[in-house]
Amino acid sequence: MKRRDLLKAAATGIAAAPLALSATSAQAGDKVNLRMQTLYGTETDDLYKAFAKDIKTSSNKSVRITRFRGSELVANDQMLDAVSKGTLDMCQGYGGYWAGQLDIAKIESGIPGAWTSYDEAMYLHQAKGLGDLLSEAYAEKGVHYLGPVFGGPYDLLTTKPVKSLDDLKNMKIRATATVAAILEKFGIPTVYLPSQELYIALSTGAIDGVIYGGSLEYKALKLHEAAKHYTYLNMINPGYADGMLINKKKWDSMSPDQQKVIELATAKHSTNMHAWNVNGCLDVNGEGIFEFASLPAEDSKALTVAAMDVWKEEAKKSERNSKAIDAIIATAKATGRA
Repeated sequence: MKRRDLLKAAATGIAAAPLALSATSAQAGDKVNLRMQTLYGTETDDLYKAFAKDIKTSSNKSVRITRFRGSELVANDQMLDAVSKGTLDMCQGYGGYWAGQLDIAKIESGIPGAWTSYDEAMYLHQAKGLGDLLSEAYAEKGVHYLGPVFGGPYDLLTTKPVKSLDDLKNMKIRATATVAAILEKFGIPTVYLPSQELYIALSTGAIDGVIYGGSLEYKALKLHEAAKHYTYLNMINPGYADGMLINKKKWDSMSPDQQKVIELATAKHSTNMHAWNVNGCLDVNGEGIFEFASLPAEDSKALTVAAMDVWKEEAKKSERNSKAIDAIIATAKATGRA
């Protein structure tokens, strides 16, 4: 079961105000119907209903979206290809699924150390040019990139308390390949296991901890029954970034007002979805099922330095990737992490 299938609706107070282009609504153009698929299931229905309603209302009913849940029309990892060919008009997808098709996809999805706060991630995309590089890359695939949609926390859960990276040297930690490459630089043993095996692995002592997501996801997997020590890593947060994509021919066929409506609705949806995830984690945090701690600042900085080796490997893939990594390094320096 994939991460996004585990999340449950948890956020409250999702913004419901209608969009406004200026003092007036968008001028109605030709009628546009968009078929959109997302990674998510029923748990995000309210978010996508609000997204579709914003677009319908603010476009004077000239743009309508029909949303399909994860893999209903095509497999989730085939969504980029489907949008490129026009089989889908739009999608909200995860770049990590098509890293073999798009040079910058792994960077887009959130490589370790790329950012450590929502503000930092937005700064990297908007002020340091990552968004422009993503737009360039997707345009080569016949796809218009509308912007990022950020997830929530990405931290460590263990069966024993953790006060420093040294404590992890005697533990076995479940991690993905990119994270494992960093932890192993500190002599920390790692193993990869799919999410459905984490509960049994923790319960039986086969592993001592996991790096998988935030408290909302750990509760959804019931991992709190086997491990209660949650440690903030300050390695990457938000823990992943989706991308909102639309077929370029479809995009170019729309009026400027219709395009602006979709841009504004996407920005609002991105804010709401991030809040939904973060608010859900905060709700879980208040339940008292986890004990929280943070790595020392010097350890968090050491993780960022170690992550630079991963960055260098990504930078070698293309000139565009090199520019993206330069922007990440500049952002890390600006925030004192490197």
